[in-house]
Amino acid sequence: MIGAAATGGRAEIDEFGLAQQHDSAAFLRSRPVVVAALGTAQTLAWASSYYLPAILADPIGAGIGVPRSWVFGAFSAALLIAAFAGPAVGRIIDRHGGRGVLVLSNIVLAGGLVALAAATGPVLLFAAWTILGIGMSLGLYDAGFAALTALYGRNARGPITGITLFAGFASTVSWPLSTILNDALGWRQTLLVWAALNIGLGLPLNLLLPAALRPTAGPRTGEHSIGWKPYKEMFLLAFVFAAVWFVTGSMAAHLPRLLERAGVSSVEAIAASALVGPAQVAARLVEFAILRRTHPLISARVAALLHPIGAAIFVIFGAPAAAAFAIFYGAGNGLLTIARGTVPLAVFGPHGYGERTGLLGAPARAAQAFAPLLFGLLLDAIGASAIIVSVALCLASFAALLCLHPSRPQ
Repeated sequence: MIGAAATGGRAEIDEFGLAQQHDSAAFLRSRPVVVAALGTAQTLAWASSYYLPAILADPIGAGIGVPRSWVFGAFSAALLIAAFAGPAVGRIIDRHGGRGVLVLSNIVLAGGLVALAAATGPVLLFAAWTILGIGMSLGLYDAGFAALTALYGRNARGPITGITLFAGFASTVSWPLSTILNDALGWRQTLLVWAALNIGLGLPLNLLLPAALRPTAGPRTGEHSIGWKPYKEMFLLAFVFAAVWFVTGSMAAHLPRLLERAGVSSVEAIAASALVGPAQVAARLVEFAILRRTHPLISARVAALLHPIGAAIFVIFGAPAAAAFAIFYGAGNGLLTIARGTVPLAVFGPHGYGERTGLLGAPARAAQAFAPLLFGLLLDAIGASAIIVSVALCLASFAALLCLHPSRPQ
């Protein structure tokens, strides 16, 4: 890296071939602040969107006179909207940085929550979730990871892991708080509280983020879009994320029921399922402390094997191993969340990172949207044997990851 003196900082030619001006020491000191601010904002974004239906679907459905399934149908539509919008959001972050997009996400999420609070029938229900789907595309992990890559380039792995440590507690925050607020105020007022938190807390936190020091949209080639190039690697990684996120969506909706169909009592099934969250956070701590010294592909391959290992233990030992299965699944899911941000960076480099993650995330979000319905049908048809499908998808993902190799510095 070639440096030259400049007023107010140091001008540098970095790996992107662009002149930069910044105070390196001050920039490095800001990383904990960036991670804490963005991690907290991400926790709020997830808590006030993705995790809401688990608690509020029943009261919303009852309040506007539609079946509970309609609320989840609107939620699935929101995930599909987020999938389609992801690449465009990524391109914007590549070119302009993530701060403005993340700040906008708080405004859009707040607007969607207010619209949902005002819903009186199915039309407004679906309209509100359409707005929330746009907000999720602007403000959840893909946008957060792209914002960090715009800031830190190839050194974004640590910050990416850091914000997932914060946001790993999103359900822990969302579900109890939504329950308490719903019991005390009702579901409409609960949604308004979440909207206010997005404006009063999330927006100021995202405003703390520094502007991007570098664009990541491939300035050397002048291309407007990176598309699916290189095709082989992009399709392999898209398959990996779609497969594992289908498993994630399936387990999130049906893990207790799956365990019960396998002979575990309802109390034990719920207790085992409650271990998923702590296992996710514990695995992310291991990634941060130990696995960050390895290549992200190694971590991703380990993660893809954890669910099959847990399932094998469960099949061999039966109901007493339900907790072990939940822990292995949770740990693998925790690592795969990080891999969704770090593996594309390692395989393709930082150029066009936002658009790439948007493209790679689109099949994953679609798979996650349809997973609860499809896996539920599998459970009805073949019972606990449906676990074989989830194991097969994880093993196929592991095989695909073996075909991927890291990029070389450009």
